[in-house]
Amino acid sequence: MPAPVSIVIPTLNASEELPATLEYLMEGVAAGLIRELVITDGGSADATRTIADGAGAEWISGASSRGGQLRRGCAAVKGDWLLVLHADTHLEPGWAKAVAQHLQKGQGSPACFRLRFRARGLMPAWVAGWANLRTRLFGLPYGDQGLLIRRAAYEAAGGYPDQPLMEDVALVRRLQCVTILPSAALTSAARYQRAGWLRRGARNLWTLMRYFLGWDTRKLAASYRK
Repeated sequence: MPAPVSIVIPTLNASEELPATLEYLMEGVAAGLIRELVITDGGSADATRTIADGAGAEWISGASSRGGQLRRGCAAVKGDWLLVLHADTHLEPGWAKAVAQHLQKGQGSPACFRLRFRARGLMPAWVAGWANLRTRLFGLPYGDQGLLIRRAAYEAAGGYPDQPLMEDVALVRRLQCVTILPSAALTSAARYQRAGWLRRGARNLWTLMRYFLGWDTRKLAASYRK
């Protein structure tokens, strides 16, 4: 019987972060969970392709738009389940057991991981705590928490929209609920450390509010990346 989970990772010049992300996935290979790895790239000019080839990944390339990249990557998978991860997300040891239990007992519901930053201190804990509370209360995980979803449910929800920002929010809003797995996704804190934790957190919330108000995602993406 084929392994049930296809991993999909969007990349753009991810050579510094991708090797560690793939190393943490080896636990799922040993557990017989992972069927395939799909790297969906947006035009990397570094060693991302070499790293992907070395890992035996299927390589898909196209325009640099994370929604479009994810849409292309998810369309190529063969597994019954998708696990979508960012290239700078490390799944903590024990994640494979949590995923296997969800596949057995989760009644097919989509799931995500608890968010943690790979940084210590009050602000990383506070921002991650807010993200986890937002997920629990409003069912709105972001992409850096990963998304585990049946391929059939993903397709029924219309998949990721081809847009440069908030593609994760657009998809999960169409899902009935998202279960939080008893395992964490450890993500990079680099953007927060560069911009400042409060400033970056406030900017993310302002971006989310404008998205809900109907702002064009291309304008939001340009503002977000300044």
